[in-house]
Amino acid sequence: QRRVRGICQSQMARHFARVLPRQLIRARGCSSSTEMGWATRNLMQAREPLLFTPGPLTTSASVKQAMLVDIGSRDARMIQVIQDVRDKLLEMAGVSQRSGWECVLVQGSGTMAVESVVSSCVPSPDKGGRLLVASNGAYGERMATMAKMCGIEVDILRYDETETVNPDDVVAELANHKYSHVGVIHHETTAGSLNPVEQIGQAIKQHDPSISFFVDSMSGFGAYGVDLEAGNVSYLVSSANKNIEGVPGFAFALCRKERLVSEGVLSLIHI
Repeated sequence: QRRVRGICQSQMARHFARVLPRQLIRARGCSSSTEMGWATRNLMQAREPLLFTPGPLTTSASVKQAMLVDIGSRDARMIQVIQDVRDKLLEMAGVSQRSGWECVLVQGSGTMAVESVVSSCVPSPDKGGRLLVASNGAYGERMATMAKMCGIEVDILRYDETETVNPDDVVAELANHKYSHVGVIHHETTAGSLNPVEQIGQAIKQHDPSISFFVDSMSGFGAYGVDLEAGNVSYLVSSANKNIEGVPGFAFALCRKERLVSEGVLSLIHI
């Protein structure tokens, strides 16, 4: 079945590469001898290249086909699609709305989703907000930079890119200052380092259950499992175009509703 599906997808890609340029020419009222545009000449290939970057990834023919349907933003079908996507993302994480979780979709990159959580859920210093970022790469540093630009007090527990975050080090740092939030990268994309998210979360909870634990799982979610409940995770962020092989431009945050309502800047809005 997998081989047949692959063959069908390859045949569909070749069909689009052969048919779409001619359709574009006819739609513009041009003859077949008219010079095609750059995109048509360079992007319409007989076979699509395989992308082996952390993301974007190669999208399947079925994903592309699902995007060929226009639905109005207030259409009942669109509302149902959005709810279905939210439910399935929570299901992938082993949680649900019934168990006290929410999936917030973000119309932007993964970076935008990280910034959304940092800027919306970490209080300002005068309200007791302080973020500890355990960083072993560029994306941990980026999270800290976002916090600083938002006026949030932030400290960085730094590791080399070849090292993983040690839960004992995190607890030792928490003993030195009062923190409202701890942030960590699940899978540090720049080095391929996989951090022990669940052990870190458990250590934070044992030290101070009131601290919210924020996980950037951009290139981890969908490939590596995370038990959000056992790992004491409050917020987990990822993107559509990484391991779940969707299209770029969409991201999401899986949020523990109780924390989101109490900490979110827009907490007066009913979720």
